Amino acid sequence: MTLPDRRTFLSDLGMGFTGLSLAAMLQQDGYAAPGAAPVDTALPTGRPHFAPKAKSVIWLFMIGGLSQMEGFDPKPALNKYAGKTIESTPHADVLAQPYIGRNLRVVDTGKKIWRDIYPLQTGYRRFGESGVLLSDTWPHVGECVDDLCLIRSLWTTDDNHGAQLQFHTGRHLLDGVFPSLGSWVHYGLGTLNENLPQFVVLGKSLSERFGGAGGHSADYLGPEHDGVPVEVDPRRPLPFGAPPADVTAAEQEGEFGLLNQLHQLTAVEYPSDPQLRARIKSYELAFRMQKAMPEVFQFSQETADTQSLYGLQDPSTRDFGEKCLAARRMVERGVRFIQVYDGTAPGGGKWDTHDDSRKRLAENAQSVDKPIAGLLRDLKQRGLLEETLVCFMTEFGRSVGGQGAKATGREHSPYGFTVWMAGGGIRPGVHGATDELGFHAVENRHYVTDIHATVLHQLGLDPRRLEVPGHKRIEIDYGQPIREILG
Repeated sequence: MTLPDRRTFLSDLGMGFTGLSLAAMLQQDGYAAPGAAPVDTALPTGRPHFAPKAKSVIWLFMIGGLSQMEGFDPKPALNKYAGKTIESTPHADVLAQPYIGRNLRVVDTGKKIWRDIYPLQTGYRRFGESGVLLSDTWPHVGECVDDLCLIRSLWTTDDNHGAQLQFHTGRHLLDGVFPSLGSWVHYGLGTLNENLPQFVVLGKSLSERFGGAGGHSADYLGPEHDGVPVEVDPRRPLPFGAPPADVTAAEQEGEFGLLNQLHQLTAVEYPSDPQLRARIKSYELAFRMQKAMPEVFQFSQETADTQSLYGLQDPSTRDFGEKCLAARRMVERGVRFIQVYDGTAPGGGKWDTHDDSRKRLAENAQSVDKPIAGLLRDLKQRGLLEETLVCFMTEFGRSVGGQGAKATGREHSPYGFTVWMAGGGIRPGVHGATDELGFHAVENRHYVTDIHATVLHQLGLDPRRLEVPGHKRIEIDYGQPIREILG
């Protein structure tokens, strides 16, 4: 077989990815450039493995470790025994549990268990027809409790904020960076809208100390599956996303065409280079996004009632409200995975309440409570909640005891904490439980990858069938779908 020269080859194929795909087939058959890496023949098809219940995921992550007791798993016993040592209560046995789920020991970074019981720093009451007990600092989300599935039995193995990365990848920070959940979704299912990224990140990413961009990295899946950080700003949603004022649309189209041709010349020679493949896709997507992305943030297109629902008129809720509204608008336009961070800080994060917790918890909850409830209500009234899985997550919980001699806050605790899901075929209710003090998950315990497996399952994906040759995963990486909460 005689191959055409590269110029003719590319000219016949034209712009786009046909050339890249055909070049990969030629390389696989032994006709591509010598020394090119073998083509991975196990790539996903972009179709689910089985019938999905959800199309998109909105992943809300509270950075720093939201207290389960002052959030979605109040423990009145903390008030009853306040000031006493754990050993002096009828619940002293909570200290005798050295292991947490699946025989994995918590990685100790030197943090001690504070034994003097610290009372609740918020009130609590029952919400909804179901009468679920929640902190009263979440009145708006509390009104939506009958749509929520509260999972009160999470545990993890990092008692420092590396647990933020762990929650997104399933691996401890000391293990290095691995593909994040959003990247697995992107890798497995591909796109629903060619003009927008399929994995979008809203809000500042994790602190570099605790994973940084690893929280939305694709790692060995390839950079084309990384999350795309986006600013909620119609004038500048992407850094350098707009052409210079003196460049016409025709000139820019010509520039992109030339760049694409140059990349394709190299693509024929190196058809399976993931960096090159990602670069080509990023340039093509960037060109299309220049019109599509700013439109996503045109909140003036929404009614005054909708803007009020998300708290856009209130300075205390506007920032997170805009992110939540942007997430809904992205879901409508076919974005599969929207990761929304709240609370990045130089330290552990906004929700890392070691001190002054009564004031900080109230302020933190106020800033996100109404926007999150608005998102749930808006999705529901538009008929989108059934196909959109909303996940409210944090990296770990807080300690039973107060931190220090003059305690005004709680230390980290990876032994038992609460997250919740709504929509996307998830059955509302309460699943799992911690002990009476909120120390350990004791009923239906789940490591963080069980959350991953549940999300993937609702999207129609089996994590084992996404395994990449040459990258062996340990058993716990896959997780198990939480069958009891599946609708």
